[in-house]
Amino acid sequence: MIEKPGSEEVSILLSSVGRRSQLIETFRQALSELDVHGRVLGIDSVPEMAPAAYLVDKCYTVGPCGNPGFIDDVLRIALAERVTLIVPTIDTELAVYAANRERFLEHGITVAISDPESIRIACDKVETHRWLVENGFSTPRQADPDHVLRNPGQWKFPLIVKPRRGSASTGISIAQTPGVLRELSQGNYDLIVQEIALGDEYTVNVFVQDGRCVCAVPHRRIETRGGEVSKGITVRDERLMQLATAVAERLPGARGPLNVQCFVDPDGTIKIIEINARFGGGFPLANRAGAKFGLWLLEPLVGRPCTQTAEWQAGLLMLRYDKAVFVPGAHISHE
Repeated sequence: MIEKPGSEEVSILLSSVGRRSQLIETFRQALSELDVHGRVLGIDSVPEMAPAAYLVDKCYTVGPCGNPGFIDDVLRIALAERVTLIVPTIDTELAVYAANRERFLEHGITVAISDPESIRIACDKVETHRWLVENGFSTPRQADPDHVLRNPGQWKFPLIVKPRRGSASTGISIAQTPGVLRELSQGNYDLIVQEIALGDEYTVNVFVQDGRCVCAVPHRRIETRGGEVSKGITVRDERLMQLATAVAERLPGARGPLNVQCFVDPDGTIKIIEINARFGGGFPLANRAGAKFGLWLLEPLVGRPCTQTAEWQAGLLMLRYDKAVFVPGAHISHE
């Protein structure tokens, strides 16, 4: 356990805190604006190797979210630390939090999570594609590798190959030919194949309250690294805002922070490629532009008036850079 001293009134717990240093600062800023004492806590499966674990006020070690005792462990920590709000941060843990949201609420703990059906749709690219098509949203053509290999003449190569339940661009490949696709999919039954979307890539961060999207902030992804935007700029594009609003309000039981990723091709056609039912890696840009989702999550929990707004700053450029955390006296296993 990595710990700093302190005893405050409001505790926020970031799950799988990892590298989320700016999300930590977002919630500290929110506490400051609310003028309430508070702490930002973290949990992680390997906190000694998680940079943000050294930036929170206290960080606990928990097992992977797939472990049977995961929720019991998180609840025990949350009760001991008088946690008010839990914020999941990675796709793999969303389903388990969604399934147990009511259990936390019974103890007065809010989890910033949508309903299980929304999580099921967002975290499975096959389900995302099916839902988008059924609801009339434009999205790149998609199939499983076997279907494409049986009908190669019906597809225009190169094609993008992704894990069905992947995130952060992990495991993505480009298949230039059917032969390459065959090699990539050999023995891997959890892949999908997509036509490559053309044009500029955008993320639209949205905040949903009581089934209504109260704010939608698009930013153009100028440059990405490791699946996250490293250079981006907020853009007031009404079509993107309306599209993301429609997606968020049509998702069953969407709640709190989500984001919609899409491409706008040269002729102006918008194609949605992903829905993420959580804070996105590029959210700090939307927060700095005025979309203070962290603040809005906390306000009703501490009895403060709602300050939600659809107003935000367009043309705000974010340029990220590396910053190191130095840990003296560390001992790293060779395993």
